[in-house]
Amino acid sequence: MNSAIVVGAGPNGLAAAVTLAQHGMEVTVLEAADTIGGGTRSTERILPGLLHDDGAAVHPIGLASPFFRSLDLAAHGLEWAWPDIDLAHPLDSGRAGAMVTSLDETVRILGRDGGRWRALFGPLADSFDELAQEVLRPMVHVPRHLAPLARFGPAALLPATALGRIWRTEEAAALFAGNAAHGWHPLNRPTTSAFGLMFAAISHRYGWPVVKGGSARLTDALAKLLIGLGGRIETGHRVRSLTALPSADVIMLDLEPGTVADLAGDALPTRMQKAYRRFRRAPAAFKVDFAIEGGIPWRDEFSGRAGTVHVCGSAAEVAAAENDIHHGRMPERPFVLVAQQYLADPQRSVGDVHPVYTYAHVPRNYAGDATEHIITQLERFAPGTRERIVGLEARSPRTLAQSNANLVGGDIIGGANTPLQVIMRPRVSLDPYYTGMPGVYICSASTPPGAGVHGMCGHNAALSALRRTGRVG
Repeated sequence: MNSAIVVGAGPNGLAAAVTLAQHGMEVTVLEAADTIGGGTRSTERILPGLLHDDGAAVHPIGLASPFFRSLDLAAHGLEWAWPDIDLAHPLDSGRAGAMVTSLDETVRILGRDGGRWRALFGPLADSFDELAQEVLRPMVHVPRHLAPLARFGPAALLPATALGRIWRTEEAAALFAGNAAHGWHPLNRPTTSAFGLMFAAISHRYGWPVVKGGSARLTDALAKLLIGLGGRIETGHRVRSLTALPSADVIMLDLEPGTVADLAGDALPTRMQKAYRRFRRAPAAFKVDFAIEGGIPWRDEFSGRAGTVHVCGSAAEVAAAENDIHHGRMPERPFVLVAQQYLADPQRSVGDVHPVYTYAHVPRNYAGDATEHIITQLERFAPGTRERIVGLEARSPRTLAQSNANLVGGDIIGGANTPLQVIMRPRVSLDPYYTGMPGVYICSASTPPGAGVHGMCGHNAALSALRRTGRVG
């Protein structure tokens, strides 16, 4: 039996560990924090019993993940829950765009743009399982599902502002722009349409669910599965150098590239050192968790039933805000993501006090306080929100990075989605997981396919290691 050490017990580290254990390896996971989970921890941050997700909150890609779907995580306690509406995007007019799992219902809601929405997203949703097997892998591979790729690829390469010209209504344009903003990159740059396409297609295939009992339950299920396979997890174990690790045949690093370079020192080949040091980071998040009595009093008809609300205004305002943060400017009206997980999972609330999750897109290393920016944006579309706030906790880019070393500068998506890094991350290579050090691999969200709680970075990296050890073909 070969041995493996995984450094980092986030979703990707645990996915790598499970994959290696499934193939007969003796696996030990080392986690610096006192609890596992990385970006999927959940805590009662403001009031006893009021449950907040510390990192990821809504998990469309998690439910769609080919790796997670191959596991019986339900047997280890994982339960999904869905809101009535996946996504709403309110406008100053009092109207809002809305996206629900039912494509037919979304088409009805979008009116004049319904037919175009169906034409663009219907085929992608129908073939999403095949598409996911292609796009959730390294980009350089022999494709098995050419038709879905042919539908997705040409449109995905476009700037979101270019593809967005097909919409005739403010509602559809804003919905698409908000989805594209999940790339944290200027919407007039190539490949930003890919994010708008993916998030809508997933909605119409699987919906945008939350994890019952908090996002931490997902990594808890992975940990239980790993332990059942004979793996071990040690928390409170900070690794300061790769030379301090016990001998192992495979070492998996669920770490961002700069940290890998720091831990490896001179053992990392020079070309890798250069690539990891010049890896580009994304703009930052400024996160505020709220306790809100009675919930947010949204003005429109959809946002009060939506698990996720994109708060920024028109498509043009979304594009302007994303352009500002890319150039280091704090927008007066930033793009704000709001998650109302309690609508699908009422056990997170305490009576009529509800946990509301928000973050604003801000410049990398932003040192200001964006709390008032977020509240002002909420008031813009839900007058009276301020009076309902009974507690809040704000976390700046700096405090986010202190809580999780992978969130460099407050970057919560594992690196900038420049066209090159969308296709090749963390470096240009046929095997982006291999570090050039024998037996050592990187498996964080800075590797393909990038951010999201889907485990595919870890799973793909483990398969790379297993191929090099001859355990898989």
